[in-house]
Amino acid sequence: MTTARERAATYRELFAVAEFRTLFASFALLIAGDQVKALALSALVYARTGSPGLSAAAYMLGFLPYVVGGTFLLSLADRVRPRTLMIVGELVRAGTCLLLAFAGLPVWAMLALVLAGGLFSPVFMAARNALLPALLPGDAFVLGRSVLSVTAAGGQVAGLAAGGGVLAATGPAGALAATAGLSAVAAVLLRLGLPDVPARGEDEGEGEGEAGARVRGPGAGGTGVRTRGAGGGTVRETLRVNRALLADPRVRGLLLAQWLPVSFLTGAEAVLIPYLGGTAGVALAAASAGLAAGNLAVGRLASPSGRERLALPLAALAGVPLLGFVLRPGLAAAALLVLLATMAGGSYALGLQRRFVAAVPEAVAGQAFGLAGAGVMTGQALAAALAGAVAEAIAPHLAIALAGLAVIGCSLALRRHLSPGPA
Repeated sequence: MTTARERAATYRELFAVAEFRTLFASFALLIAGDQVKALALSALVYARTGSPGLSAAAYMLGFLPYVVGGTFLLSLADRVRPRTLMIVGELVRAGTCLLLAFAGLPVWAMLALVLAGGLFSPVFMAARNALLPALLPGDAFVLGRSVLSVTAAGGQVAGLAAGGGVLAATGPAGALAATAGLSAVAAVLLRLGLPDVPARGEDEGEGEGEAGARVRGPGAGGTGVRTRGAGGGTVRETLRVNRALLADPRVRGLLLAQWLPVSFLTGAEAVLIPYLGGTAGVALAAASAGLAAGNLAVGRLASPSGRERLALPLAALAGVPLLGFVLRPGLAAAALLVLLATMAGGSYALGLQRRFVAAVPEAVAGQAFGLAGAGVMTGQALAAALAGAVAEAIAPHLAIALAGLAVIGCSLALRRHLSPGPA
């Protein structure tokens, strides 16, 4: 007999939750808006400087804030009410875009503004991700993560296409203004469609023992992570909890399993442009399609325990198609290989989600989700830089194949954490 824990959730159940519909709509606007913003900023920098290098740097600028914000600011995700954080995030994004579009800033100031505004992006995203299991109990949470991953993949493609059209019609300033408008709409949706639930810090009992109490039992994962310090600022608390999460073997293993295979897969994608030149967009679109297809298939068709059993084979299989690049495939074959790789590599982490929620204390769930997301972004940036350096030293097609070997190698090295059962 199928237990409640084993029964797979359905899309009907998912979208019957009004709060999830709000999160979904605001997330779709965020993804599409970020793509338009990145294109517009890159075009604006190029128009001002004529420098392809600065233009490319502007396009990739979104990665760096995750390193800093994820290291020093994530405790805010558990100290401030999630709805407030998400709304502030949309307003910061809108204000940044309007300043970029109309303030006439020099290029250095534009880049500094994007970096400063993006420092809190990991906090805003952590608030969103940590709210999801509270809104969607059981397997619905995993299916919700799948839907957001599909939305991210589709939104990137749609955002790039729409961004190109908006850029052609209105220029960079108009595209940035349009992005500000999307963020304003998202802020209104969040204000009207989400409950103002307390921050996790507000929920902690005042009569609890000493300030350094450890959370145990169901929902806390039985970890030894200290959930409350003796006070202190945001930076100190973020560093303390990050250290505690990474010191716990179970949590650390699940974090590494979410970070490493997908980072090397992204590193391979980063080399598609030097390998394929002007036609790389076809292969990159195939990568997004593979991500969406894999999440749809694994998220909806596999049972909850089936997803957990599939995590290891899917993570390792993600590297296998990339080995085919040693044969220097043409555009069609390269796109197919990338599609197959991302179908596996983009969906394996669904099998880790229930275990991750169970492993981290509820009191620091926001920071734990933020650390997971910041690690993915940081790992992707580092792996892309590493793959680029390897491509410079040997050849792009061999760098992609080596990235495939790295995906397989780190998946096998992390097999204990990618497999169901005690990590």
